[in-house]
Amino acid sequence: MIKKIDHLGIAVRSIEEARKFYEEVLGLVCEKEEVVASQKVRTAFFTAGDIHIELLEPTSDDSPIAGFLEKKGEGFHHIAYLTDDIDGQLGIARERGCRLINETPVEGAGGKQVAFLHPKSTFGVLTEFCKKGSL
Repeated sequence: MIKKIDHLGIAVRSIEEARKFYEEVLGLVCEKEEVVASQKVRTAFFTAGDIHIELLEPTSDDSPIAGFLEKKGEGFHHIAYLTDDIDGQLGIARERGCRLINETPVEGAGGKQVAFLHPKSTFGVLTEFCKKGSL
């Protein structure tokens, strides 16, 4: 059911500052910026080959990204896998003992449905399933 790696999430304090690296050093182009109110983040997307890079900046102090930055600092946040059956993928993960952060999909950036698995059950990597299309 997993189609491919959709994107890599990178937590940053400032998208404006981080963009300089991705644009000036790596030569990538920011394709889109978006505020995802449900996740309390501002995002910016770049494409490198077939994979997107998502920069994540908190929009409030109680954002999960703000908490991540406080504990771990800037850097790799999550890996997202594209699936055509997010509910089925969550069911498999649940059945096989994974701890779900989201029992059901929520709205994510780009109008995608998203759901996360807790890193304590995925060998330390926050794992996201995403599906194109709105809820």
